[in-house]
Amino acid sequence: MDGDNQTTVTEFLLLGLSGKSEQKDVVFGMFLGMYMVTISGNLLIILSVTCDPHLHTPMYFFLANLSSVDICFSSVTVPKALVNHMVGSKSISYTECLIQIYFLITFVTLDNFLLSVMAYDRYVAICHPLHYTLMMRPRLCVLLVVISWVITNLHALLNTLLMVRLTFCSHNAVPHFYCDPYLVMKLSCSDTFMNDVTAFSEGGVLFMTPFVCIVVSYSYICSKVLKMPSAQGIRKAMSTCGSHLTVVCLCYGAILGIYMHPSSSYSLQDAVASVIFTVVTPLTNPFIYSLRNRNIKAALRKISPRILNF
Repeated sequence: MDGDNQTTVTEFLLLGLSGKSEQKDVVFGMFLGMYMVTISGNLLIILSVTCDPHLHTPMYFFLANLSSVDICFSSVTVPKALVNHMVGSKSISYTECLIQIYFLITFVTLDNFLLSVMAYDRYVAICHPLHYTLMMRPRLCVLLVVISWVITNLHALLNTLLMVRLTFCSHNAVPHFYCDPYLVMKLSCSDTFMNDVTAFSEGGVLFMTPFVCIVVSYSYICSKVLKMPSAQGIRKAMSTCGSHLTVVCLCYGAILGIYMHPSSSYSLQDAVASVIFTVVTPLTNPFIYSLRNRNIKAALRKISPRILNF
């Protein structure tokens, strides 16, 4: 029997992003700072939307949900990397790795679905402003979020169960700071054909569906904007969509950078794209929305005294 098949993996080793101790300390400081800003920034968005009655609209309801997902998304990967650095360990148990994979897939997919729902909301607001209240009823908004949660959790469950059926032998080193599903699957000593087929078929559909919805929504929005007679109307429409479109470009740009290019091994480009997607994107979302949005800034000014007094 081959020696590789005599040992069953009970834990994985997360090698991180750098092999040098000095660079690891710098990465730790950056990750800690960005994680704290991510949590506080997104919490402020949620508090603003919750406490200000003027923000109880579909657009800000979806924004609060996106901020909640961003908090969960960054919390799936970053805390484990920080803890491992502090205790001087690289290990993550097999069970913890599968749990991380499940929630990572869940929140990545949910992020995309919420962005597509927000694109549809912007389409209705710009292309059908007179029917906006009727079309974006509170019950429909809640239903769209619930459906997104259900679909993404089923998607994550399917992929995690397919990962459970794999056998892992002596190779357990993951060249990353979290359990990337693709990198973990490459360590398996069993047949991964079913996992590959599922990732490219079912996973591809769930990736393309929200992306197509976003593209179609903005196609109609651009068509409507180009027909507007006044420059002020165009500026208002672009201001309404600017923040969301920036987040979409950042999110999908990082995803394409990770998964949409042929690579036989994990490269520096993959590492940079992964950090942008898992750490930087949840960090920048609250700033992009708050800095470009008068209503959010006004709500933040209102709740700031309450926070300081607390």
